[in-house]
Amino acid sequence: MNLKKIGNIKFVDGGVCAAKGFKANGIQCGLAHKPLTSTEENSAAANNALPSAKKKNDLALIVADNECTAAAVYTTNKVKGAPIIVTKEHIADGKAKAVIVNSVNANTCNPDGIEKANKMCELAAAELGFAPEDIIVASTGVIGQVLPIEPIANGMKELAEGLTYDGNSRALEAIMTTDTQPKEIAVEFEMDGKMCTMGGMLKGSGMIHPNMATTLTFITTDAAISAEMLQRALSDCVKVTLNMASVDGDTSTNDMVCVMASGTAGNKEVVTEDGDYESFANALYNIMLNLARMMARDGEGATKLIECVVNGAASARTAQIVAKSVICSSLLKSMIFGEDANAGRIYCALGYADADFDISKVDVDMASAGGTIALGRKGCVVDFSEETAKSVLAEDEIQILINLGEGNAAAVAWGCDLTYDYVKINGDYRS
Repeated sequence: MNLKKIGNIKFVDGGVCAAKGFKANGIQCGLAHKPLTSTEENSAAANNALPSAKKKNDLALIVADNECTAAAVYTTNKVKGAPIIVTKEHIADGKAKAVIVNSVNANTCNPDGIEKANKMCELAAAELGFAPEDIIVASTGVIGQVLPIEPIANGMKELAEGLTYDGNSRALEAIMTTDTQPKEIAVEFEMDGKMCTMGGMLKGSGMIHPNMATTLTFITTDAAISAEMLQRALSDCVKVTLNMASVDGDTSTNDMVCVMASGTAGNKEVVTEDGDYESFANALYNIMLNLARMMARDGEGATKLIECVVNGAASARTAQIVAKSVICSSLLKSMIFGEDANAGRIYCALGYADADFDISKVDVDMASAGGTIALGRKGCVVDFSEETAKSVLAEDEIQILINLGEGNAAAVAWGCDLTYDYVKINGDYRS
């Protein structure tokens, strides 16, 4: 999919290892809950398929050469994974040096969850030579199954010894669950006359309806910025990027997005909302915007990315609520999958949005690389060419364009179509 560029940044390679002074690694330590049969192994090899849970990496480590300022935002689900509780404690001082993360098992709703999360940090710290409290911990996978610590303990030495400054791909594979595509990005930007770099990776395909955070997202930068300003930038960016994406309306128990800033780029530390802060925030916005789009496009079973652009709102909040309402509509998502331009689906989703606006002022268009078509004007569906509509919907990136006709505020939300495969994937998720 095409990357979106906002402002003065340059896309580069390297993901979470793009910034100076960050190493990463990922290994397969044996957390898989379903052994493969020889037939399944041979089939995967013959088709060059993504490694199965048995074969893919399931344990990752990201390590900074020196202490970083750190910030994070977490799920607001009342049920929270044990790693979130531990991470909150560890970065309460605004500092961190590493991230340890596993897939397959979420370490959530377990009586020994906090003990296991702390143990993961202790195991990593012993290999890395610094305090467990300097480590961010995260987990993703099946909820309610006890996390076996033995495979993690047995693999930690290999994981630490394999850290490299180009290990981002190995780490990224280790956090993927039902993801079918890797999601990583990096940018270069200038602050205080110094060239800075920021990179990130994200896992997320299902159970995606963020509320203050989304999935597991890890971002690194060599820019110097205070913990307070880092948290402010992250919290602001989450609201208009990751929080504006939805796959299925389910908010995960383990959602977390964290940023570590090492300061090795040599810029003067950002401590106020000045021009350098704006440059930093823009770089972070570019990272999170594109990761949000990648996540929506790779929704479980998805074949199309849906982008809802709302303009003409009386407030940004109204625009956000309307955009998210449309993106979350199962009927709208099914309509896009079936390539059926049923404009009533859009107006229905507009109508139950929990925001105040006059539906008689609303215009609706639909667009893609296949063209643009008017579906509604002033609250009413208009006649349109079904042939043109079919051409628009045949593309794999579809825009729903809504003008509320009441102001100058705008918002964008991202989602995906709802397909038969979504039910198949989640019908046997644990198996």
